[in-house]
Amino acid sequence: MKRTKQLFVLFIWIAAYQSSNAQGCVAIRNNGGTCTMMGHDEATASPSGFWTFSWNNRYFKSFRHFVGTEEQKQRVAQGTEVINHVFSTELGIIRQFNSRWSLAFFAPVISNARSSLYEHDGKTRHSTHSFGLGDVRLAAYYRLANPAKSSRANVQIGLGIKLPTGDYKYQDYFIKSDSLKVLGPVDQSIQLGDGGTGITLETNAFYNLSKNTSVFINGFYLSNPREQNGVSTARGGVPSVTAIAYGSDVMSVPDQFMVRLGASVAVDRFHFSGGLRMEGVPSEDLIGGSNGFRRPGYVLSVEPVVAYKVHRTQLYLSVPYAVQRNRTQSVPDKIRTQKTGVYSKGDAAFADYTINFGMAFSFK
Repeated sequence: MKRTKQLFVLFIWIAAYQSSNAQGCVAIRNNGGTCTMMGHDEATASPSGFWTFSWNNRYFKSFRHFVGTEEQKQRVAQGTEVINHVFSTELGIIRQFNSRWSLAFFAPVISNARSSLYEHDGKTRHSTHSFGLGDVRLAAYYRLANPAKSSRANVQIGLGIKLPTGDYKYQDYFIKSDSLKVLGPVDQSIQLGDGGTGITLETNAFYNLSKNTSVFINGFYLSNPREQNGVSTARGGVPSVTAIAYGSDVMSVPDQFMVRLGASVAVDRFHFSGGLRMEGVPSEDLIGGSNGFRRPGYVLSVEPVVAYKVHRTQLYLSVPYAVQRNRTQSVPDKIRTQKTGVYSKGDAAFADYTINFGMAFSFK
């Protein structure tokens, strides 16, 4: 049973890292979501005093525009689509105090590039960029059952704080003509942080079907009580009258969520997993106000994962592929609908898939 437990917790570590990652214009950021339910041999034999270093990477290209679940195919056909290239690398350090308690710290470094027509002169494609430290996170984890007595099933919960260390008002130049460029905050989807101090809650559960096979479910929620961060959405210009009237002239500080379930199997040193995951940004936050500019929505993906474990090192590759993308109504959309009597919903650009890879190494 020890091997099955290790297999399951490896994939929870992978999934939880991805739980707060961006997926196109639905601005889900990397907030250091790596779970600590690692289950190494050495952690079971010597439950206290172990450290785990993690290194996680992610890349995606978003370019397909959706309003609701309807793809706006004309955007790509006409060459007016917004293209985001996002790469992030996250470093984490985890302290295992005993078989049930652990503490973790995560720090992401993010590089973004965004190209569009509408943000610039409307005729020629130009790019804006951002690079730097993202929002860091500190979290504590607890296993509800004693792993030594409960090898068939267990549940882990995690509670953390996300700090606004990422620059949430990063600026670059917008090209308005051959002779004019304007300095202003880049789009919300490529800002390095959201400007809020947030609370994170995680839960991970597994059940062993056999010696080498498990089923699992895990979830992540980031609650950002701050409503807005005061950053203008006018890209160095003056907010429009309608943007001010509907509340989309400044950026919102949204919540984020992820739910994932699936099954995993071990074959020698290789581990394979398959499952479904849903992640996104809600239209309204759990705590605090929800006005301000955001692109709420969710992505439903199928997620294959392959991992390799040797001694105290684990390597993985994960490629979630989107099967449904939905851009939902934001609060400004709802205000506009109420004031004009005409149903309003903005669009968002999504990726077809993301590429995630990384490693974890345990030591004492």
